[in-house]
Amino acid sequence: MAIQQVHNKFKMFTGVPAADKTLGPLADEIAAFVREHKVAAKSIGIEYLEASKRLIISVGYRDDEAPYPVKVASIPLGKIGELASADMARLEEAMATASAQIKNIICHELYITDEGDFLVVFMSQTG
Repeated sequence: MAIQQVHNKFKMFTGVPAADKTLGPLADEIAAFVREHKVAAKSIGIEYLEASKRLIISVGYRDDEAPYPVKVASIPLGKIGELASADMARLEEAMATASAQIKNIICHELYITDEGDFLVVFMSQTG
């Protein structure tokens, strides 16, 4: 498992979400970068740009630590309008349900599309 979370190196990715609003092929690009460059991934940041309907993703990493493979998964949590009408406990419950599908989570991030789709992204260590 990741030993040190502190990091100061970043790799940027950009692309359009898949038809289901998830990261689609961008998730595989991130995993490939980590694998091919033999880095220890530590964090992920995501911004959805409404005007261009694109995602900008940053991955924070270390290259002075033993590398490990990662998987990036994005899971829809519902429409923001449905979640906003309830308290934060409902959102926490949706995130807990989503995270139960993933083992060895390193970090997570949230994004909302221009159509109000609310998604959580998990980066997890594999292997």
